[in-house]
Amino acid sequence: MSKIKKAIIPAAGLGTGFLPATKATAKEMLPIVDTPILQYVVEEAIESGIEELLIVTGRSKRSIEDHFDSNFELEKNLKEKGKLEMLEMVKETTDIQIHYVRQSYPKGLGDAVLQGKDFVGDEPFVVMLGDNIMQNHVPLTKQLIGRHERVQASVIGVMALPEDELSLYGVVEPGEELEPGLFPINHFVEKPSKEEAPSNLASIGRYILTPEIFPLLETQEPGANGEIQLTDAMERLNQTQRVFAHVYKGERFDVGEKIGYLKANLVFGLRHPQIKEDTQQYLKELANELRKR
Repeated sequence: MSKIKKAIIPAAGLGTGFLPATKATAKEMLPIVDTPILQYVVEEAIESGIEELLIVTGRSKRSIEDHFDSNFELEKNLKEKGKLEMLEMVKETTDIQIHYVRQSYPKGLGDAVLQGKDFVGDEPFVVMLGDNIMQNHVPLTKQLIGRHERVQASVIGVMALPEDELSLYGVVEPGEELEPGLFPINHFVEKPSKEEAPSNLASIGRYILTPEIFPLLETQEPGANGEIQLTDAMERLNQTQRVFAHVYKGERFDVGEKIGYLKANLVFGLRHPQIKEDTQQYLKELANELRKR
């Protein structure tokens, strides 16, 4: 049984939902308090035992490579000024084996994953999207790896969501539960209407896939939004080998849209050791003002 040690992180999207901030800055580098969104994803991968990462980038994404590269001038300055705690914080993002490949045209998530074919080879691998930040004492990716070791098949993370949100996600039709929180998937539906959704279990951006997904992605026709959808290729994969759903019950922050991004900053601000008290005090004052309106 091969160990899962590689992960693909697609980060080539245009980030139009966050314009004008993302005109010249990668959406994945927007900070949650003081830490870029993408760093939370990379940290989850490392905590889950992933050894090699491939980040799929695009135009205006150079800041991603710079962030995870060493900065000699900054490190020298911090060391000379005795700011050793900050120095260690900066070095945390450089001691990671990260590879990069560019997606020349934004053809969809399925095409972004396909860019990692040579990187992955013939091993099962992880796909981690940056628009969902997970917080749990056992990282979601590590949970999925544990499930994969038992079923020896593709496993995706899903979560029960309100029905008015399902049209934003890939939704699964689950089969009979095999063990608590683990289901075979009967069908996938990408961005269904409320009436078409087969369940309330939506994909939340963490996947373990077998390499057999790549030939399917190479021949996949465009689907929703005229893009190559990973969900459509997984539906085809499910016809020849089972794909399973693992129900996640930890914390999830959808930072791919504005209100979710704002909520994440507030929650993480309340947990940040340097500003948690000030954040709490400000929110109390704001709540009092809102009550008066």
